[in-house]
Amino acid sequence: MATTAWKAATWRPVVRDAQSAATVRDTAVDVLSRLRDPDIVEDTARTTPPHGRPRWTSHSTAQGTCGLALAFGHLDRCLPGEGWDSVAHHHLARAVATTAREPVAGLGLFAGLAGMAFTTAYLANDGERYRTLLGDIDDNLYARIPPRLPTLGRQGLAFGAFDLVSGWTGVAAYLHSRPPGPSRDRALSTLLGRLVDLCRDVGGIPAWHTPHALIADEGMRERYPSAVANCGLAHGITGPLALLSLAHADGPAVAGHTEAIRRAASWLAAQHVDTARGGAYPAVVALGEGAPAPSSARDAWCYGSPGVARALWLAGTALDDPGLTDAATAALRAVLGRPVPWRRIDSPGFCHGVAGLLQVTLRFAAESGDEEIGAGARRLVGQLLGAYRPRSRFGYRSIESDGTREDRIGLLEGVPGIALALLAAATPEPPAWDRLFLLS
Repeated sequence: MATTAWKAATWRPVVRDAQSAATVRDTAVDVLSRLRDPDIVEDTARTTPPHGRPRWTSHSTAQGTCGLALAFGHLDRCLPGEGWDSVAHHHLARAVATTAREPVAGLGLFAGLAGMAFTTAYLANDGERYRTLLGDIDDNLYARIPPRLPTLGRQGLAFGAFDLVSGWTGVAAYLHSRPPGPSRDRALSTLLGRLVDLCRDVGGIPAWHTPHALIADEGMRERYPSAVANCGLAHGITGPLALLSLAHADGPAVAGHTEAIRRAASWLAAQHVDTARGGAYPAVVALGEGAPAPSSARDAWCYGSPGVARALWLAGTALDDPGLTDAATAALRAVLGRPVPWRRIDSPGFCHGVAGLLQVTLRFAAESGDEEIGAGARRLVGQLLGAYRPRSRFGYRSIESDGTREDRIGLLEGVPGIALALLAAATPEPPAWDRLFLLS
């Protein structure tokens, strides 16, 4: 069964001029250094308006101290010997300590046990450090994954049951990042089998569709009066496709694995929408008679062409299918060719902002060798440097849906995700942290 070691990759940054690289790196260090004190972090989390976002939870990778530990752990890899490892340890220790009064209820990658395990394993860096802690988390995780999961029928399921953020895809993504072992292999096989089952067509309807009653997002429920098929990397079939493709690297791991990748990739590629913006992918596809035609999503990691393009690239690589890799490259080139306002990602953060698009573009540049994409990545770095405000509290401010600007310190939407993408652009340290986002 395929696996990936934290130390296995090499990396060539797109910002190669020494002075420019130093500017990018120093910007990342500056904004992260403002979050080195866990007390400052928790005070900020208590006083920042939530704006509908999940509340700050210390053990969360997306919106908690655990995510900061991951960011500082990577900064230590980029700049060893400068004390960042100790900062990462303090943040992880704070996250672990808070679980005594706030037990981790879920298994998910972004706010559950899998996320804590991901961060702990990343800081351990294939060594013996945190062995006991990681073993305890893993044992808890394995015990809560059923040995078998029921076959999906026509009824569909909520996004959170299968997606990257909260569902089985995210748990499988963590397990895939770990070395082989009996417990890990059994659990991963179970989840890969579920994701293969997810990619089936049941009576002309994708097995992974979400009926209207199970759409949790109120705005989406109002826009779509029927069932939907979600296309986002964060919450839709794009996540399972990316994970199945990554796990296919050393050969199919479970029955139907190859066929599932082909079905999901073919379905997703067929959802391409031709628009005046140069073509794009939708956030969701409405199902049923009289359903509205799909429209293009914004150009973000979570929803839209960048995330879809990365999954199609991974699928094309797994299947040795140049049609899929060409479609992926064309989709990303279309994004990079649009005027910046047309992308509809004003905020600098990772999830639905510039940093997420940058990291996707960096991965394409590294693997395709496409100079046009590499130049696009450097333009995105310039865009992020242009948004840097050193006199603000944390150097960057999130632009909310109502146009207001807020301090965001979580990895998913705030300063840490921006810093990690900048480090990936300007340092030779492989950005293995982006396995959290199913980009590698």
